Amino acid sequence: MENNPKIQHSNNLKNALILIVCALGMVTGWAQQTDTSYKRRVLETSEVDVLFSYYDQDGRHAAVTGGEGTEDLTDATSTLVLRMPMNEDDILTVDVGLSAYTSASSSNVNPWDGRREGNPFDASSGESRKDLLAYINPSYQHSSEDRNTIWSGNIYFSSEYDYFSFGFGGSYTRLFNEKNTEFTFSSRVFLDKWNAIYPIELRDGFFDDRITGIGTYNPNFTEFGKENRNSYSLSFSFSQILSRKLQGALFVDLVTQNGLLSTPFQRVYFADNNDFFIEDFQLADNVEQLPDKRLKVPVGGRLNYYVNDLLVLRSYYRYYWDDWGITSHTASLETPFKLTDRFTLYPSYRYYTQTAADYFYPKEAALSSYEFYTSDYDLSEYDAHQYGFGVQYKDIFASASIFNFGLKTIDLRFSQYDRSDGLNAFIITLGTTFIAN
Repeated sequence: MENNPKIQHSNNLKNALILIVCALGMVTGWAQQTDTSYKRRVLETSEVDVLFSYYDQDGRHAAVTGGEGTEDLTDATSTLVLRMPMNEDDILTVDVGLSAYTSASSSNVNPWDGRREGNPFDASSGESRKDLLAYINPSYQHSSEDRNTIWSGNIYFSSEYDYFSFGFGGSYTRLFNEKNTEFTFSSRVFLDKWNAIYPIELRDGFFDDRITGIGTYNPNFTEFGKENRNSYSLSFSFSQILSRKLQGALFVDLVTQNGLLSTPFQRVYFADNNDFFIEDFQLADNVEQLPDKRLKVPVGGRLNYYVNDLLVLRSYYRYYWDDWGITSHTASLETPFKLTDRFTLYPSYRYYTQTAADYFYPKEAALSSYEFYTSDYDLSEYDAHQYGFGVQYKDIFASASIFNFGLKTIDLRFSQYDRSDGLNAFIITLGTTFIAN
């Protein structure tokens, strides 16, 4: 069997991440052994978060098959976050993760990979149905002597089979009014690179004598000339303790993107072109074409109200606008309820609604003369409801321990997501926090 480069490349990344985490663990031990200061630290001892999530979705509007086809997808993600006090004022945080997913829709980039019959509502059994994403995100934070000023910087790397991302950023936080008022400014840059993969029928040299249709299949397709995607963001937030029971926050983000903002393997079918098939699978007229620039502006706020020792109300609202024609509203409410000193319940609800992008067209609605078009239902008009429930166990004394790390919290959550275009999903997350004894 021919080796799969996706799996081989991901295994190399995984091994590298394991070595990095082990090395950082040794640095942690050294830092703790050599510290003789009794000054109160920003972070008293090292902490480790171990997170796992499982996501599953189903739908009938896959963009890979032009807005009509299976959207079955499963994703399992493991994340390790290590926070280490380097001295009294500084913290090093390293966040590493692996995400393995299986996607029925992406398998149909080549619907004849691994089996004989093609159908947009079935998954190919070939290797293109699965992929592995690996990332590492180290950051460094420094606090001033009076703890009223905080600086931080971070870098980010992630890689999967057809996409590589490199990012960096920083933030500045200032606290005023006896720490009742907080202002934060942050900025991030992502410099990404596609390894463009196109639908199999649009690749050079493709030929299949099973093609059926009126005339000759000859799509007007040209590969993208540039494969870079750059994103730049500025974020501003302001939070204020309004009373003993009420806290509020406001934020605004400015995000601009340029480069290849289209997804190279997402098909489009035109209303004025003849249809061509192999078996039950319709061949692409083209791939989506979107502008090479985009401006996004989300504005929102939070309001948290402490009802009593048992109940807190956490509300959130966000308005979003971009120059592709999408506007959206998000509103959510979470009501943590403390059952005992150790157990807290987290019921939550989130509502989302958006308008369609100017360039969205259902299958066979766009014309070949249009400059921009997509059949990705993520850019369509829809509403969505998300219902969640969680339970947290907290041990302030960290009495249970594993390898000299005490168990601080266990957090288990479940969310159900339902979208008006028929996409449904659920996610289960399990998180644990350990502290060094």
